Parts: sequence; structure tokens; C-alpha cells
Amino acid sequence: MDETVYLILENGRVFEGKRFGFSGEATGEIVFTTGMCGYLETLTDPSYYGQMVVQTFPLIGNYGVIPADFESAKVCVKAYIVREWCQEPSNYRSEGSLDTFFKEKGIIGICGIDTRELTKVIRESGVMNARIASSLEEKDRWMEKIRSYRITGAVSAVSCKQITEDKAEDERYRVVLWDFGAKQNIKRQLLRRGCTVVTVPGNTTAEEILSLCPDGVMLSNGPGDPAENTGIIEEIGKLCQARMPVFGICLGHQLLALSQGAKTFKLKYGHRGANQPVMDLKTKRVYITSQNHGYAVSGEDLPSHMQVAFQNANDQTCEGISYEGMPAFSVQFHPEAAAGPQDTMFLFDRFLQLMEQNSPQKVQ
Repeated sequence: MDETVYLILENGRVFEGKRFGFSGEATGEIVFTTGMCGYLETLTDPSYYGQMVVQTFPLIGNYGVIPADFESAKVCVKAYIVREWCQEPSNYRSEGSLDTFFKEKGIIGICGIDTRELTKVIRESGVMNARIASSLEEKDRWMEKIRSYRITGAVSAVSCKQITEDKAEDERYRVVLWDFGAKQNIKRQLLRRGCTVVTVPGNTTAEEILSLCPDGVMLSNGPGDPAENTGIIEEIGKLCQARMPVFGICLGHQLLALSQGAKTFKLKYGHRGANQPVMDLKTKRVYITSQNHGYAVSGEDLPSHMQVAFQNANDQTCEGISYEGMPAFSVQFHPEAAAGPQDTMFLFDRFLQLMEQNSPQKVQ
């Protein structure tokens, strides 16, 4: 706990802190999230693969470790950076502390960092790479490796490896969840609405998905640069040609858009947290949403059959797309957010309506 550790940023800045959790060194892309709670969901969200996460909220760990709240079986962050972590959590559901949990999972933690200043640096300079080191003796040697770090093969690293099926108690629909790094609450929301969920790996083909006879397909969230997934993008295009009802969330939203001829770009510092305002351009209503993404779909030059449906109220970036001539829609934010606002949970019901109106199984 008293061991000094250094956070070396790609731009040369160095922050000094204290180590907790696993003892080691690591290199990754450093990002910040503004959520005031939900740190367990953040740690287990596959969308953070390859990234060091900075929590802007100053105290983390006060309600301990609660496995029932995990979004996946793994801790996906490269490292975790906080101002202060709670050594004695107090919650009747808690099964341990972050320090012990990190040691078990091999995750490096840093506390005592001025996270306010660190966040300002990332906002002003943009997302960058960083390294956690035990000393500064080899800082110059590490700078080249820090700058050359890239997150690659992210979807294949976090996606499931085999097909699984979760039966709904009162089955109304059969949905394929295409797993690019899916959060568990997506599955929970579908099951709650009477959807039997068949989860398939990211490298599954459109032909294989159609052979499962689904009423609809959910394109999940996930990590990395969406444009890297050329094979998946091609298969999504084939799925759309078959007029399969599709709902995309986060990375799934980006991949669906790319399959239809849109473009994506990297944001300066991304949207991560549970307080992102999003406007429905049709109703002009603003919703508060939970988000976790570093890339966005360019809404300025969309193909003619695509329209921006939701827009970020802060920076006016595309937050959702509606499609003409195909039963599909997608959003950049997380309607299933846990922990987070549930303002847009109705989108799951919209997906059910889409399946009712367009599913090949229902038409038969």
C-alpha cells in the first residue's frame, strides 16, 4: 500500500501515486469515466479492454465487491486509477475489498493520484497511452513503447467462444445476441421481456445466425476500433440483406452503420460515464444516458437510407440511427445501463415491436 508507483503519460507528464491490488507494470490507453457509482460494472465491462481507467469520482470501493453486479466473468481493464479507495467497504452484499479482488485477478491499481488534474490533461490533450512503472529510471526507454501501443484484436479477445442458449420462462421471441463483448444486462433485459437469448461468438457468420431461426438479432457493445472488424461488418451486411430485425448498441451501432456505408472516427476523449445528455431528434426530448465509447459514427455524410435519430446534446455527435427500407435501428448509448439512468429502457420494447412486425418467424 505504501509503495510509490508512477504513471507515465505519452505526452511526457508523470503522476506519482501509491500502489494497491496486483504488483506489476502495464502499458495501455488511458481514459476517464465520470460515473459516481457502478465501479464494478466498469471494471467488468469488456468495452474497456486494453484501457487504463481513471475514475473522476474521488472515492471508490465503499460498497465492496459484489459478483452479482458483474457485467462479465472477467476484469477487462488494464489498470485502475483512483483518488482514494475504501479499505473497509460497508454493504450487506459485499464479498470483499477491491484490493483483494485486484490481487486475485492480476489487476494493477493506483491511488493517491490527483485524478482531477489527470482528467484535465486527457480532456485537453486527448486520449493517449500511458505506462505504470515502479521507477522512472527507464522512462526514456519506455516512451517509444508507450507511444507505439495499439489496441488490436479486441473483439476476438473478449467475445464468447461457443454458442449458448438462455431460455425465457415465457418465451415470446427468439433473439440472437451477437457477442462483441456483451454486457450481461443486455441479456437480462431481453430475458425479462420473454426473449430466449442465443449468444454467439463475434466470428459467427450471417448464414450460421440465420440457421438458428431467430426473430431478431442484437448487436452488442464491445471494445476497440470498429473499422478493424471488416469480416464482422461484411456479415452484418448479409444479415441486413435477409431483412432480419436488428438492434445495435454501442459497438454494435457502429458496426451496423459501417455495414451500410457510413464512416466512423475517433473522438478526442470519448464519452464514458452515466450522465451524457442525448436528444431524440424526432420528439426533441432529452434523455440522460450511460455511455462508454471512444469512436463515433459520422452523422454528416450518411447514406440516403440512414438518418440520425439521436444526437449528443454536448458535442452534437451521432448517438443513434434509424434505417429506411430495413427493419433495423441502433444507438450509441446503453439503454440497459447498470448502474446508470434507465431513461431509454423503452428501446428494448421498440425492438420487440420491430420483431413482431418484421420477424420471418412471425410472418410464417
